[in-house]
Amino acid sequence: MADVTISFEGGTLRVEIHGDCAPSDLPFTEPDPRSKTRRASAFRYAALCDYFDSQNITTEDSVLDLPELPTILSAYDLREYQADALDSWDDTNRRGVLELPTGSGKTVIGVKAIEECQTPTLVVVPTIDLLEQWRKILETEFDVPIGRLGGGEQRVEALTVSTYDSAYLRADDIGDRFGLVIFDEVHHLGGEGYREIARLLAAPARMGLTATFERPDGAHEIVADLVGPKVFDIDVDDLAGEHLAPYDVKRLTVELTPEERERYERKQQVFTRYLAQSSIEMKSGSDYLELVKRSGNDPKAREALLANQRARDIMMNSEGKVTALADILRQHRDDRVIVFTAHNDLVYRLSERFLIPAITHQTATAERREILDRFRRGVYSRVITSNVLDEGVDVPDANVAVVLSGSGSEREFTQRLGRILRPKADGGRAILYEVVTTETAEVRVANRRR
Repeated sequence: MADVTISFEGGTLRVEIHGDCAPSDLPFTEPDPRSKTRRASAFRYAALCDYFDSQNITTEDSVLDLPELPTILSAYDLREYQADALDSWDDTNRRGVLELPTGSGKTVIGVKAIEECQTPTLVVVPTIDLLEQWRKILETEFDVPIGRLGGGEQRVEALTVSTYDSAYLRADDIGDRFGLVIFDEVHHLGGEGYREIARLLAAPARMGLTATFERPDGAHEIVADLVGPKVFDIDVDDLAGEHLAPYDVKRLTVELTPEERERYERKQQVFTRYLAQSSIEMKSGSDYLELVKRSGNDPKAREALLANQRARDIMMNSEGKVTALADILRQHRDDRVIVFTAHNDLVYRLSERFLIPAITHQTATAERREILDRFRRGVYSRVITSNVLDEGVDVPDANVAVVLSGSGSEREFTQRLGRILRPKADGGRAILYEVVTTETAEVRVANRRR
């Protein structure tokens, strides 16, 4: 009889010790009084196997119940930096996160990882658009049935693509069906609920793909524990000019009109006066959350919060920005332009004024796909959006981006820049315009995201 029996049960590992050949306090496990065995989260499977090997502990292992997968081969040839990324992942026992710019071919690396591992694989993505993109690529490259979890379909195959939401609901049920899991846009895994996906899957091989790994809330450290640490990264500037389009970033400054300035200063004064009286310093996101919490029962806090929001609206939606956009569109009338804003109201206002197709969270999926398809075919040369196209959507090539407003997030800025960095047929340069209102809090926000 083996020293230890290990099996999969509903997102956990059941570990039964026979005799005295294994310690009663196995690492990564806790006692389970109900079954009189020990339990571990499923994601500890690889670590437990490594421990058993290092201690010469024999096991009867029935954890993985992998469906049959024929030999699969891909037609992709990796670029040098893509091969380096895959090698780095191989060298860390096929666990870890790869950080590469948008447009650099992260999906290609994932496909080659599946080919290399030759094991049933689950690909987890944040959006239906990415689910469809991965499904089509896997069907084309491997010519096998591709499972789909999300968008009204729940079908598991040896190669399956799932949204984070569907994986969260199904992970305890299918956690023993895959030897490799790939988390696209892996920074989403740091979210409180989504973490459970990785914990409930036993897959020993794990790959995370992202353009920006670190999260402001520090949750990337949790992702590193669940998927593996960042094992490879490469900067946009290292690829620009050869594998990505060369690019320029230009900041245009605009001023508030006298009437806008008067309203902005009045709202800012309400906000700053409250901060001075309340000892909130606004040095981090937690300070802002404290203000939001106080606004629930403190009228003064609520007044300050609303004043801050209205001041932001004024600076981000100023007439100067509209005029600047008109100049940019005139200058780039023959280019393919994506305009990014932070607010739906401004999207619709500019869409109507400049006759630009608009995409927001309110845009129906079919309409959004039609707009992007027409943009891809050149029927439309401009699109305006509020955050929807930052990530998780296959956006057609463009060579000009205009950021009219946004957050201080480096991730958001990197994603928006990446939308224009695919190499151009004519070898031309891409350009991103940042339009910032002077003498407002937006200057600090813009500096922070660079």
